[in-house]
Amino acid sequence: MFRTKLEKNKSRVDRFADFLRSYFGTVWFLAINAIVFLGWLLLNSGLIPNFPIFDPYPHGFLTTAVSLEAIFLSVIVLISQNRANQIDELREEIDLQINIKAEHEITRIINMLDEIHDHLGLASDDDAELAEMKQKTNISDIQNQLMRHK
Repeated sequence: MFRTKLEKNKSRVDRFADFLRSYFGTVWFLAINAIVFLGWLLLNSGLIPNFPIFDPYPHGFLTTAVSLEAIFLSVIVLISQNRANQIDELREEIDLQINIKAEHEITRIINMLDEIHDHLGLASDDDAELAEMKQKTNISDIQNQLMRHK
């Protein structure tokens, strides 16, 4: 749901990076790379008669090309990971808001049930756990505890 909304708001650069990531992360891309690299090495090995060697051993041009490809692939993966992290952070924030609301609603229901219990004149136990559950959760205290543990 959230991913779909965010997909609609993606920039062209983000869409392009996701497209490249999805293409580069395939067996076909691996196979194409293997064929190109093996072909390159074969063509520059001197095993093919009358074919000029254009990148002799230690294949400096091939090394440069592979390094550039690795740089671009790394950047594309990082762009996509950043986007995925943004989606995850948004989802976590929404989950937190829902959990806070649910906590408030549950506390309210517990208090209402306790009031009904009292209204019906049922025996009441001095239940420390129930008394604690009836208290509103202090989100600031929880946040402070989490910050201390970091």
